[in-house]
Amino acid sequence: MRPTWAEANQTHLATVLGLVREALEAHAQRDGANDEGGEIRGRPAAVRLPEPAPWPFPDAPPALEIVTDLFDLSPFARALLALTAGIELDARFAPLCAQAQGDPQRAYPTFGLALAALPGAAWAELSPEAPLRRWRLLEVQTGGNGGLAASRLAIDERILHFLAGVDHRDQRLEHLTDPVHPSGPLVPSHRLLAERIATIWSDAATRGALPVIQLCGPDPASRRAVAAAVCDRLELELVAMSAEALPTAPRELDDLLRLWQREMMLGSGALLLDAGEIDAGADAAREAALQRFVERLDGPLFLASRERRRGRERPLIAIDVARPTIGEQRDLWRDRLGALAEGGLDLATTIEGLAEQFDLPAPRLEAAAATALGVLGAPHGQAPSGAAAAAALWDACRQQARPRLDDLAQRIEPTATWDDLILPPRERDLLATIAAHIGQRTTVHEKWGMGGGGWRGQGVSALFAGPSGTGKTLAAEVLAGALRLDLYRIDLAITVSKYIGETEKNLRRVFDAAEEGGAILLFDEADALFGKRSEVKDSHDRHANIEVSYLLQRMESYRGLAILTSNLKDSLDPAFLRRLRFMLQFPFPDADQRTGIWRRAFASATPTEGLDVEKLSRLNVSGGNIRNIALSAAFLAAAERGPVRMAHLLEAARIELIKVGRPLTDAETRDWI
Repeated sequence: MRPTWAEANQTHLATVLGLVREALEAHAQRDGANDEGGEIRGRPAAVRLPEPAPWPFPDAPPALEIVTDLFDLSPFARALLALTAGIELDARFAPLCAQAQGDPQRAYPTFGLALAALPGAAWAELSPEAPLRRWRLLEVQTGGNGGLAASRLAIDERILHFLAGVDHRDQRLEHLTDPVHPSGPLVPSHRLLAERIATIWSDAATRGALPVIQLCGPDPASRRAVAAAVCDRLELELVAMSAEALPTAPRELDDLLRLWQREMMLGSGALLLDAGEIDAGADAAREAALQRFVERLDGPLFLASRERRRGRERPLIAIDVARPTIGEQRDLWRDRLGALAEGGLDLATTIEGLAEQFDLPAPRLEAAAATALGVLGAPHGQAPSGAAAAAALWDACRQQARPRLDDLAQRIEPTATWDDLILPPRERDLLATIAAHIGQRTTVHEKWGMGGGGWRGQGVSALFAGPSGTGKTLAAEVLAGALRLDLYRIDLAITVSKYIGETEKNLRRVFDAAEEGGAILLFDEADALFGKRSEVKDSHDRHANIEVSYLLQRMESYRGLAILTSNLKDSLDPAFLRRLRFMLQFPFPDADQRTGIWRRAFASATPTEGLDVEKLSRLNVSGGNIRNIALSAAFLAAAERGPVRMAHLLEAARIELIKVGRPLTDAETRDWI
């Protein structure tokens, strides 16, 4: 019976170890061997290692021969590597080494022993740049007074396992990497990219070094999927490593480079180096380490980043990897929701809405579909209605888009409705128009061709200006609730940084994270960034204007709604205001509007007695103050275990106006109690 490759490899290795052991025995018995293991007096010129028996697998050589060919080992280096393996695999080697060196304490191989006992001995094989030490195939454990020739030699653990037929990634790299496997069929646009890259590498392999493939785009999942598909076509094992794991110390970086290069040679693998979180030029040491690693690593290498990076000497080909197109997302939804369609549901309109609103990469889209199907299939196996299916799918998509934004901004759960918003008719109509722009943007831009072929300029941006407490945040809540979208509040006073480049980085992270779900972004305290354009006197002034331009640029290209709020509209530069699509002025409420706000100030479950909203409306405060007064009065009433009365509101009003720094007049509170 023909043996397996593993069995044949063990036989081959055992044969080679036996031949090396015979050379050691011959040296131990030969006159002239150095009893102290120091100076080498003889050369084993007459001793030759015969070759093992013929190998039964022409297309799959034994592991030792693979290592010999990969690292260009001489016969002496091959025999020395086998010697260091033998000390680990064959118990007879240790006493034989001690006997050959004339010292029972030296039961281990040394350069001196190898030079004296093995054929073809050459001192050049001991140099740091010779293959054995350059590729860390063996380790020199220096110490004692014997010098290099007497130092103990040990085979590298990764190489020992490989020779024994166990191919496992080096443990020193294991914690830095994770394997990347194909996640399923690619969308057509990504499949074409994978085919193009595979062709580039296949053609380049016939000419020499492979170019670095730089995968650029906003979505890490899409970049990984394309890289995995390329490696699947070329039969390469793909692993990913974050560029942030690269050491910046040159010696440590070179050690890591050697290990990676060796690993790629042993495993026929490719590396996906993810530099998505490293800004070019932001950290000089980190950037230098990244450049050095990319330039010196010889083998299949993907460099993944959001934006393009410049290459130096090694050829670098940049490939833009966009998220699946709206059409491809529609096809993915139809494929993933086939079970519901087979059940008789017409999901065409639902799928259209999902593809228009959510820009999910394929893995998140599949997760959303699986979540929704799990919810819909839970209750007694009953067939869901079209409305239930649409709601479950919409909510599942929102949940998939949240995690990245939840780390960057404050999510506000919208509870307000149109009835809760007390505004003049013109402002209410303008808010309804904003909602229409969001809900119908795909119809106008894509189907009717008004988008100009790209997302730039299609974003809906608005400025909500007015005194504090006049309903700006409440209006954003109403829009989010009406459109069934998530609302995130970003405090620009915190986002803006004094360090050049940091503000743009913070804003970019917010917009990138929000793209997947088209959430409504509420940038609070816009005055912190949008002051009147100042005269450029130094680099900081110039960069402040760049920050504003960057924010406006991202707002214009953002697929969703971005809202800026300001207490002082007049403080904003008119040149910037012209780039916003909508501008709403939230007026201080008049008596009639305050009456409406007071009618809605208490929940239906709150016990009240004798409240007169006409009298309360004489209190000249904003809607935000009214809500604070109502809440404070409710606590005062609850402490007395009774309903909310006018006396509680009078006391609460005094507390609130002390906070804002103005007195409570008799005209405002006449006849309250």
